[in-house]
Amino acid sequence: MQQPQCILIVEDEQRLAALVADYLKAAGYQVDQLYTGETVLDWVRAHRPDLILLDLMLPGKDGLTLCREIRAAPGEPGRIPVIMTTARVEEIDRLIGLELGADDYVCKPYSPRELVARVKAVLRRTAAPLVTDAPGAAAVAADPLTLDPDALRVQAQGRAIELTAVEFALLATLHAAPGRIFSRERLMDRIYTDRRIVADRTIDSHIKKLRRRLEELLPGRELVHSVYGVGYRYEDRGAE
Repeated sequence: MQQPQCILIVEDEQRLAALVADYLKAAGYQVDQLYTGETVLDWVRAHRPDLILLDLMLPGKDGLTLCREIRAAPGEPGRIPVIMTTARVEEIDRLIGLELGADDYVCKPYSPRELVARVKAVLRRTAAPLVTDAPGAAAVAADPLTLDPDALRVQAQGRAIELTAVEFALLATLHAAPGRIFSRERLMDRIYTDRRIVADRTIDSHIKKLRRRLEELLPGRELVHSVYGVGYRYEDRGAE
């Protein structure tokens, strides 16, 4: 019998953690809970959970610091999926990967059922094997891009390009949630955090420029896709 996947909840609101744990257990997951940030990295190294639900505001060590440390950890711990939870809406841009590499984020107050659905989606997305030697099986390529937020630089296959702040923010937003469709309005909210008034087609213009720059980096490889009447998503379909 297959062992259930393990979810680590890092949340200082113990009642909320217990409620989420009950929903996850009902969905068939094994659940562990930590309430402060100091011991998280050591626990992760020792137990290797399948996914971490990580609150932003924690006593001892905050979620932003922990997410950086997890992503910087060598080997398997650094690849564990992380879903950030926060009540601070102004932190969203940072949480979705502009700096940290979180796989998803959820704003409080949230529905436990929605959170379970997010957990399932992230685990499905991250469970796909990168390479298989089985005869006739299709190999799924690793994501080609490496993002450097400090330098606004994107690297792939030994080459690098530098983007404008808006282009990088757009790419990082899409890249942090592969396959997820973002409407123009949501992208504008993420990019223009000062809530300035801009036309929705402004995003189209920035996307066009971003695609042109990515084409320089990876000729013939489309990464940012239009979804007619809806918006945009990041998806790497490999070399054409």
